[in-house]
Amino acid sequence: MDLAPWRYTVACPQPENHLLHIRLEIPTWEMPVLNFHLPTWTPGSYLIREYARHLRDFEVTDSDSTALIWQKTAKNIWRIAVPEPMALCVTYRIFANELSVRTNHVDRTHAYFNGAAVFGYAPGHEKRPFVVKMVVPDPDWQVATPLPCIGPNTYRAQRYDELVDSPFEVGQHQQYEFTAAGKPHRWVVWGTGNLDLPQLVTDTVKIVETTAQLFGGVPYDCYWFLLSLSANGYGGLEHDCACSLIYKRFGFQGESYRRFLNLVAHEFFHVWNVRRIRPKAFERYDYDREDYTHALWFAEGATSYYDQLLPLRAGLYDRAFFWQLLGESISRLQTTPGRQHHSLWDASLEAWIKLYRPDAESVNAQVSYYLKGELVCLLLDLAMRAAGHSLDEVWPWLWQTYGQTGVGYTDAELLAGMEAIAGLDLSHFWEKYLYGTAELDYNRYLEPFGLQVVAADTGDRPPDTGLILHSGKTTVRQVLADSPARRAGLDPEDEILALDGFQVDSSTWEEHLKRHEAGVTLEVTYFRDRRLYQTALTLAAPRKERYVVMSVPPEQQTPQQKQLLEAWLGSV
Repeated sequence: MDLAPWRYTVACPQPENHLLHIRLEIPTWEMPVLNFHLPTWTPGSYLIREYARHLRDFEVTDSDSTALIWQKTAKNIWRIAVPEPMALCVTYRIFANELSVRTNHVDRTHAYFNGAAVFGYAPGHEKRPFVVKMVVPDPDWQVATPLPCIGPNTYRAQRYDELVDSPFEVGQHQQYEFTAAGKPHRWVVWGTGNLDLPQLVTDTVKIVETTAQLFGGVPYDCYWFLLSLSANGYGGLEHDCACSLIYKRFGFQGESYRRFLNLVAHEFFHVWNVRRIRPKAFERYDYDREDYTHALWFAEGATSYYDQLLPLRAGLYDRAFFWQLLGESISRLQTTPGRQHHSLWDASLEAWIKLYRPDAESVNAQVSYYLKGELVCLLLDLAMRAAGHSLDEVWPWLWQTYGQTGVGYTDAELLAGMEAIAGLDLSHFWEKYLYGTAELDYNRYLEPFGLQVVAADTGDRPPDTGLILHSGKTTVRQVLADSPARRAGLDPEDEILALDGFQVDSSTWEEHLKRHEAGVTLEVTYFRDRRLYQTALTLAAPRKERYVVMSVPPEQQTPQQKQLLEAWLGSV
């Protein structure tokens, strides 16, 4: 039996007030109670975001516009009493003034909204269809969304998951349609900057087709790239048939543009990895609470590895830039003391309370499953390639076994499958690098390819204090573990006034440090909670902060190393 759709109407009659007006029409409700839920988080971003905090003016009426009684029973649940079977109309407003890919933003020029942050549901009714009609405040505004259009500014989702998964960009924007991998695609760009849209389309075609070759085609009928330009924005969120991106408006030249292509490649790779090839925990999303999984290291880490590798294969930059990106990732991990205390396995499970909620001690206590996951997948790929296989071979297996069937993989199935494809016993690898906190042995895995990681010369770096200061200030942002500053008792938010009796500010901080050698003890004068203190700080040798990936000298490379390198990264 076909279920009658529930109909949403979204309007923003005064966009300068940053309010979305939401109306839900339910044709028939036959139960004595309707529990209306608004999600607390959005798939792809693993933090409880409490979207209900932006909801106001909740009302429910029957077909005669008579108000019904309701009460709020939880932070995101409204319990509505329905005395007899009837049609219902639920209305509310959402404050939308946060420009990000996970939330909502409305102003005089556009309305961007994420489905999870706007559309509510009733448990047990997630599989029914939904219709969304967008009422625009200006006839020049356009509507862009991956949902199928069924009428003027009207769209249909087959189920609630699809509704949540379909962002809207409404307003004054550029649209550019193109074909890649035999399917239509669109770029939708809100904002102004130095973006060369035709060039971006050309480069996007290369990313799409290079990625599609890995999986044997694309699994959608049409795909949308929604881009918001802002002063200093950065971010992305994946969807089945779209991605939402935000980037700095004048960041589309040179190296910054190549990094934007990494972001595009990352979110597009998610078309398969995590959107369709899912961990078991994501077979069915629970929008009320956390969905825990240990597999984010693969869902995000492998995607981060390929977002650097695929643009290289597509010819969008050269090996030197690829090695630069790897060196930067290695540098970030090796200067994160938390890598010695937080396993990749635990980082995945604890994303909900750690990654998106950093504090001053996070650098010492945790590791990013994006960052370490990327590097562990790098080493895994290298180990497989040295044995005659590659991580590339894993994706067709995952797609056929899990992506096409809609069945989520378990952790054991994922690891066992990779071992079977590699023809290797990787139990020691998992124990050290996934479950444990052993240092990644980069050079062991890079050596068969004629590559090595070396620490860059510290040059004229000053002696190390273990302090990370707020930008442009001498106020402490972080104190690194097992450092001179930690031993001296300095804390985050201490304001440093003087070194050895001399006043310092952000412009003279390094200059004062460079006047001294490692091993020298300085008197530090600082404010804490508006009270003056002094302590003794003994300087250490400059920290190794930068690592680079480089080839061994050509005369030392073996034919086998050159062959493996070319098979991995292509010819020069």
